[in-house]
Amino acid sequence: MPPSKDYYRVLGVADKAGADEIKKAYRRLAKKYHPDANPGNPSAAERFKEISEAHAVLSDPEKRKQYDLMRKYGAFAGVGSRGSGPARPRGEEFDFTRGFDAFGGLGDLFSSIFGRGRRAEEAATIEVAATVPFRVAALGGKVPITIPVTEACPVCGGSGAAPGAKVTICSECQGRGEVTFGQGAFAVKRPCPACRARGRVASEACGRCAGQGEVAVERRIMVNVPAGIDTGHRLRIKGQGQRGGSGTVGDVLVTLTVEPDAFLRREGNDLHCTVPINLAQAAFGTRVRVRTVEGKRVVLRIPPGTQPGRRFRIKGLGIDRNGQRGDQYVEVAVKIPEVLTPEQETLLKQFADAAALKY
Repeated sequence: MPPSKDYYRVLGVADKAGADEIKKAYRRLAKKYHPDANPGNPSAAERFKEISEAHAVLSDPEKRKQYDLMRKYGAFAGVGSRGSGPARPRGEEFDFTRGFDAFGGLGDLFSSIFGRGRRAEEAATIEVAATVPFRVAALGGKVPITIPVTEACPVCGGSGAAPGAKVTICSECQGRGEVTFGQGAFAVKRPCPACRARGRVASEACGRCAGQGEVAVERRIMVNVPAGIDTGHRLRIKGQGQRGGSGTVGDVLVTLTVEPDAFLRREGNDLHCTVPINLAQAAFGTRVRVRTVEGKRVVLRIPPGTQPGRRFRIKGLGIDRNGQRGDQYVEVAVKIPEVLTPEQETLLKQFADAAALKY
């Protein structure tokens, strides 16, 4: 849609309209002008396109803020895509893509709102989330992650043209891939919306990518997880993000969530676990085998007369992070039998009578 369109007027809302009002206006108009409801009506299809683009900008707080700022300085006031108003010498054109620090960095605002097209697109960092098994987080290892990226369409090679389609110079931008509009002191360049900044248009769009020249794919890679990480840790994977039009590739930023373990729980660099024993073991003492994070079993001596909730420390078997190793703490839980055999009940009563306190 040409930038001369006032998005607020397109949706029929006030400049200060709230998010709910914008959403309601969009839904009402989209339902009215949707191509499915107006088959064979090109004007309705164009209107629907304008409504969708207006909603895409005004429903996004950041894009709306940028749009309002550009609108405030006159860049959208009744200006056609090829420019209007007093003619300016070509050497006096102001190219926003070169920056405009005086207005808080407007240089790329318009491009960020409307997009630059695939070939001018810069490499981007992709943020994803991944879960890590407890043991891998403690000891380090590798986990698979899936990265959503866009790549050149394998059918059209990124041209957006169907096989055998006729490709001609874009009449809107004359093959330059960008159009200029302006008013007063401004002449602003932006990617051509007709050809998506390619400078060429096809007689028939590629069926695989619908003429976009790119398709969404999921790439699966293995990520090295350092030992000792915890939930919220972020990893930057260089060169695995979105590929830009210049051939550069962005990064991937992975936010990790550590899965809980059925036996161990972490507190800082220390590990904690609970081991059940019965009444006789607590009274007479025993030995129990305790699992460590490395999957080994260590023997822990429980002394006679151990009380419920008592904790034992196994030094140096916690998390090793940056050269600092924690400990593993084992808490004893004395299990009380819910059902006794007659013989057990008799013996336990004799013990209770003999051990009864006299006051």
